[in-house]
Amino acid sequence: MKLIALLTIQALAASAFTSVPSPVSRSALKHQQSAASQLFATNNGETDGSISRREAALQVASASAALLAGANAANADDEVPGKLIEFTVNNLDGEEGKTGTFVVKTRPDWAPIGEERFVALAESNFFDGCRAFRVLPNFIVQFGINGDPAVQAKWRASNLKDDPVKVSNSRGTVVFATAGPGTRTTQLFVNLGNNSFLNKQGFSPLGEVVEGMDVVERFYSGYGEGAPSGKGPNQGLIQKQGNAYLESSYPKLSYFSKVVVK
Repeated sequence: MKLIALLTIQALAASAFTSVPSPVSRSALKHQQSAASQLFATNNGETDGSISRREAALQVASASAALLAGANAANADDEVPGKLIEFTVNNLDGEEGKTGTFVVKTRPDWAPIGEERFVALAESNFFDGCRAFRVLPNFIVQFGINGDPAVQAKWRASNLKDDPVKVSNSRGTVVFATAGPGTRTTQLFVNLGNNSFLNKQGFSPLGEVVEGMDVVERFYSGYGEGAPSGKGPNQGLIQKQGNAYLESSYPKLSYFSKVVVK
């Protein structure tokens, strides 16, 4: 990446000095810098497509800094630990046939225990067919109960030790649901808002949505809060009956048709 940046800088430098430019006034230079204008003025006020050597040098320096900054940012992003997991979603807005995708970048440096479980679930196709059974706008999208009760039963006793909370429950972070210390298993949620109040309750983000947050916000939310406090799905019945219960009683729920670890 750095090699490409240096080659591009050299090309810009060569291009900037191929003709003999007209001088440019300080006021015109200041205007160009503030407004990013491509129009340059000569000392007598006439427009001219050429630029001074000083201005060309400034442009090359600016381009150099931008390219190197971009290269460093790309390299830094590549160095961030974790995996990319792509979720394909069906029933967006509660309508069969409306699909979209979002991508989660896992962060083992945030929550290594939770991140390992999340990746293991994705690699075992656990999430395929799972419904987002609790969707509360501006709060969370919750999912992670398998549609096959037999599969879900295998994970129910596999509780995880807690990860300390290292980052805040900000919008787009992915977090395991919990009923108290040491109770994380398979249920997760995506924060739809900045829910920092969850930090003190022990909810530790393990990754974040890096693409497609607009898709996450289109999960069907019409059923509201779950039973018994609301009219939405009953988690106990999901555990016992799986998707047979959800498909018959809550057919508009958005669900994952495919989940791939990249």
